[in-house]
Amino acid sequence: MSLFVKEKKFYKSFFTLTFIIALQNLVAFSVNLADSIMLGAYSELSLSGAAVSNQIQFLLQMVVNGIVGGLVVIASQYWGKKQITPIKKIFAVAFWLASGMSFMLAVLAFFIPEGLMGLLTNEAAVIKEGSQYLKIICFSYVMFAITHVILGVFRSVETVKIGFWVSLTALFINISLNYVLIYGRFGLPAMGIRGAAIATLIARFFELALVVCYAVFIDKKLLLRFKDILRVEMVFLMDFKRTGLPTVLSATSWGIAMAVQGAILGRLGASTIAASSIATTIFQVAIVVAGGSSNSSNVIIGKAVGHGHLDTVKQYAKTLQILFLFIGVGTSLALYAGKLFILDFYHISAETEALAGRFIIVLCITVIGTSYQMPALTGIGAGGGDTKFVLFNDIVFMWCIVLPVSMLSAFVFKWPVIVTFTCLKSDQILKCAVAVFK
Repeated sequence: MSLFVKEKKFYKSFFTLTFIIALQNLVAFSVNLADSIMLGAYSELSLSGAAVSNQIQFLLQMVVNGIVGGLVVIASQYWGKKQITPIKKIFAVAFWLASGMSFMLAVLAFFIPEGLMGLLTNEAAVIKEGSQYLKIICFSYVMFAITHVILGVFRSVETVKIGFWVSLTALFINISLNYVLIYGRFGLPAMGIRGAAIATLIARFFELALVVCYAVFIDKKLLLRFKDILRVEMVFLMDFKRTGLPTVLSATSWGIAMAVQGAILGRLGASTIAASSIATTIFQVAIVVAGGSSNSSNVIIGKAVGHGHLDTVKQYAKTLQILFLFIGVGTSLALYAGKLFILDFYHISAETEALAGRFIIVLCITVIGTSYQMPALTGIGAGGGDTKFVLFNDIVFMWCIVLPVSMLSAFVFKWPVIVTFTCLKSDQILKCAVAVFK
């Protein structure tokens, strides 16, 4: 069996889906990057406050991504059989799960923002600043969840362009309002971190409005209507439980682990918080192609499984893994080349800038692992229906190895911050061995 698939249709489908989803992710993450850069220009304290509070948003994002991932795995297989009604039924399950989880987190964020912030850092000034951001941004949580569930069901039927245009519109709105509200332009007072939160909230509202309008008035594949979410059928709830629940648990576990990582770094000083925020935000933008390849692989493999073409699935998997490695090396080189250029946009202390630069060097290495193991496990593996393995893998590496070692590094041995940061990111390399074996 050849290492490379010979069908032109395969490459066209992979690169088209990857490119469009990567663009969508790039624009979506650029909203966070814009907040990071514009708040960094306003004050380092505001940057740190938003960074810590956004770890709660990241937890929500991971939970929603897990729900959407389960939706895409199941719906893609139905799409392979050209069965539309079951896709709508699975969509209803995902809709209510995502809405319910986001609502509960929003309630907690609104009523006990200081309590949540206190779990992530012991810096009093950062807690106070971030709580202002959190009490406003929490109103966007449900809108964010619904938007991404709708975009997820469209992605499962290979409708992906709408996600890019919606994210691009949100980015334009967010940057424009950031300029006005953070710095106080056109006669308005400078609102700092609160202005950034209001800008993002308004951008999320327009995101949701555009997606709903597209679903109701433009889309011709699914023809989603309000009545489609009114009833959740037990057979499809159980279908989601079997295949989708491990994906949700894996993503939730990952989100909580990221919050714990943030809490570890959040107790190593304000400069560490700011530097980690900058490096992580840049990294999220850098891996958009890897994320796109993961999502496109999920759809391609899921569709092939739906057709029952298992030999084709094996051939696709071999070729995809080679493509993932090329993407990883290219991303690493791009991240290293753009490091100094991006850091110049921030108005931060020399200590923070130097630390952020060292963090990015570490990420230049780990991004190669991320670009391979993430799409191999969550794209090929989960797309083929083996979502339980992904959950088991995340639990073992993150909770049994990475977090305990990192805590020892930070609080027992008191090793330099860069060593602790490297320990926190080491799973991205370690998982590659498992991904190859799988």
